Amino acid sequence: MSLMFGKARTCNIVTVPEHEPSECNIVILGAMGSGKSALTVKFLTKRFISEYDPNLEDTYSSEEVVDQQPVLVKVMDTADQNGPVNCERYLGWANAFIIVYSIDNRNSFEACQQYLETVTLYSKGLQPEAPVTLLGNKVDMERYRQVSKADGAAMALRFGCLFFEVSACLDFLSVQHIFHEAVREVRRETERSVRPLFISEDKSAISLSSAPQLTTCYKELPTPATAKLVTVKSSRAQSKRRAPTLTLLKGFKIF
Repeated sequence: MSLMFGKARTCNIVTVPEHEPSECNIVILGAMGSGKSALTVKFLTKRFISEYDPNLEDTYSSEEVVDQQPVLVKVMDTADQNGPVNCERYLGWANAFIIVYSIDNRNSFEACQQYLETVTLYSKGLQPEAPVTLLGNKVDMERYRQVSKADGAAMALRFGCLFFEVSACLDFLSVQHIFHEAVREVRRETERSVRPLFISEDKSAISLSSAPQLTTCYKELPTPATAKLVTVKSSRAQSKRRAPTLTLLKGFKIF
């Protein structure tokens, strides 16, 4: 309340509520020993841990900021024993897939073909489609490499997915870049799936369910390349929000 020219004037302060972050569900697939859990933990905690329970399958969440836009990233670290089995538990849940192999294990690379065939067949025709990334892990084992970068790029081209190579035990920003690119791809696919509104159409005729669940991102995706060569500035440091938090949705065992 303030006084001006002898009259009382009321000042109303309007508080704009913060928007809840959108969600992006990412499923990590691949053969045992390819480093799925190590990549997941590296992304969530910036730590590298080499030993895990191979039979443990869990889902985790982390509040991230991608291109100045908040997003709750949920990661399902799967534990398939022999290729894609009981796929229903993650196919309908996922917004994006990251399929991992180890560059020093040819068998893990060949196993990726089954996963790629499964998820691309499922995603085909969906609106929006679930983007897929083929990820070569353990580039720190270069001297023991059994899968060339050209082989990985060729398989990614065949299935129309992104391709990167990283190491879970090296640079955190390279690993973070993979997950953030998955979020960006989901946003792009969501934008593409929205039916355009023509002047002659009634806006009310468009279903609310067709509205994108993730905020549109217009940043162009870099051409497929080795992720370790991409310089990524951490978005956590730019955010004025509270520091990203890690939520364990199930029991998590670290040895």
